[in-house]
Amino acid sequence: MSAWEAAGKSDEWYTPKYIFDALGCHFDLDVAGPGARCHVPCHTAITRGSLERDWFGFVWMNPPFGGRNGIAPWLSKFFRHGNGIALAPDRTSAPWFQEYAPKASALLFVAPKIKFERPDGSVGRSPGCGTVLMAAGFRARAVLFRAGRLGFVALPNLGAEMQVAA
Repeated sequence: MSAWEAAGKSDEWYTPKYIFDALGCHFDLDVAGPGARCHVPCHTAITRGSLERDWFGFVWMNPPFGGRNGIAPWLSKFFRHGNGIALAPDRTSAPWFQEYAPKASALLFVAPKIKFERPDGSVGRSPGCGTVLMAAGFRARAVLFRAGRLGFVALPNLGAEMQVAA
């Protein structure tokens, strides 16, 4: 467990503005909105009970990472929804990563590590692991390619798509 994920610490860490500037898009819904000042360019935010509610449109998801596998139910719903961008730790050997990364339309491994913001606007230290942006759908894939200067873009299911197209 990383320092910023230590037991008893807050899950309130906000994505910095430069990430959204690089993405250059607007979201219909922030599915894990903090209910406070943040930089997500969206029309609507769900601040409580998101996993039990219906999602719509092009979504942004920076869920609470929580404890071991705490992100799995969020990614499950995200990929069922199939339209948006999710932010997750790049724990490539974790079971949840192995399950959900292949479902992504594209992955953008962000470098250097994102220093997330606290609710008071101060910037946290460098986290223990990096961050990946996961695309669901063609629009999200195009957004990640445009934001490629943030890091390295990978296409995990390109082989399957090429077989369908052939």
